[in-house]
Amino acid sequence: MRKMVKNMTLEVLVDNFIDHIRFERLLSSNTVQSYKRDINKYCSYLKNRKIDDPQKLSHEEIINFMESLFKNQTDTSVSRILSTIRSFYRYLIMNNKIKTNPFAGISNPKTPRKDIEILDKNEMSDFLDRIPASTSFQLRDRAMFELLYSCGLRVSEITGLMFSNIDLDENLIRFIGKGGKERITPIGQTAMSYLLKYLNHSRFNLESEQKNKYVFLNKWGGPITRQGFWKILKQYSKKFNFEKNLYPHIFRHSFATHMLEQGAD
Repeated sequence: MRKMVKNMTLEVLVDNFIDHIRFERLLSSNTVQSYKRDINKYCSYLKNRKIDDPQKLSHEEIINFMESLFKNQTDTSVSRILSTIRSFYRYLIMNNKIKTNPFAGISNPKTPRKDIEILDKNEMSDFLDRIPASTSFQLRDRAMFELLYSCGLRVSEITGLMFSNIDLDENLIRFIGKGGKERITPIGQTAMSYLLKYLNHSRFNLESEQKNKYVFLNKWGGPITRQGFWKILKQYSKKFNFEKNLYPHIFRHSFATHMLEQGAD
């Protein structure tokens, strides 16, 4: 088995691996090129160290290789390169080219999680208060954003919100999650006020001839899509020249942060 490796050059093994991911795993051309660049970095290191057998690699050599990567690569890039190398070794083992994977016990570098950007309470109030409520669309948008923040809803939940989810008498929203588990969310006073204004004074202007079970409608009378929501948010962000990047889930993340600041679990 070891003899098979010695009879095949490292270049041939790499070429076979690239053919495998291209023609058998059917990875995209861009992904294949990325794999190729990563594995070539590793091969260059082996050649410089005059190592021609891919399993004759000591732990010290692996550490040296990783240190060489960290000099010119980000943690994310190093993680990707190591993932490619592990795939290469799995392929060699699967095809009886080698017996062991020297990278099997090597962990990827831990990359620090980026802080999620949120709006503080003043910024959130500023954003919401700047949405006028003089047209049917504006009142719809104000009610939609108020609900998102007040209830900590997901974008998919607000765009998919139906009348059957809302209890107007109890000021509650009910969702049935996985396994039939019910989640009940109270609606804040301000959000409830704008929701009722939208339902009583604006929504009928957006309805088409065909009645719709969804609460928030687009200009054609159908439910707002997630793409439609994103477009609306971008329009307000541009119009208000907001300094922070407004992304769809910023309302949910801000809601959670503000609740924690108030002592919620």
